[in-house]
Amino acid sequence: MKKITYLVFTIALIIFTNGCSGYKPIFSSTNLQFKIANYSIKGDKVIGRKIYSKLHGVSKSTKDDQNITNINLLIDVSKDKNVTSKDSAGKITGYKITLNTKIIATDFETNKKILNQNFNSSLTYKVQNQYSTTMKLENKSIENLINKTYQELLIKLSHKISAK
Repeated sequence: MKKITYLVFTIALIIFTNGCSGYKPIFSSTNLQFKIANYSIKGDKVIGRKIYSKLHGVSKSTKDDQNITNINLLIDVSKDKNVTSKDSAGKITGYKITLNTKIIATDFETNKKILNQNFNSSLTYKVQNQYSTTMKLENKSIENLINKTYQELLIKLSHKISAK
């Protein structure tokens, strides 16, 4: 009886695993047919370079495909850090980081605007006992904001380029 149960379980597991063979991630680059021909970064250069690096990673690098859209990219990033709370002694206990990103993508050949979008996102974090831990938490918050902006940008860009 145990052998039959294991056999049925194994067959069911193989069938369910095979059913997932057509899985494609949402943020895959298969639908994105663009190549960054030129770019410029304004504002916070470090954050702007991180966003560009992520976009450059999914852009197409082959020159033979006729369907690839060459784009000019302008990334304008500003980061604001504000105090959200203080204790009774006036010591800061929390911060809010806001990332404002403006992306302008234009067609390289026609100079027609493909995307002109502002992305605003923010996160709060609490001050930790050690300064280094607080800085790690701040850097992690900034990375999360960059990833959120990048994912929203990919969605907008994929809709605009596929509709073109």
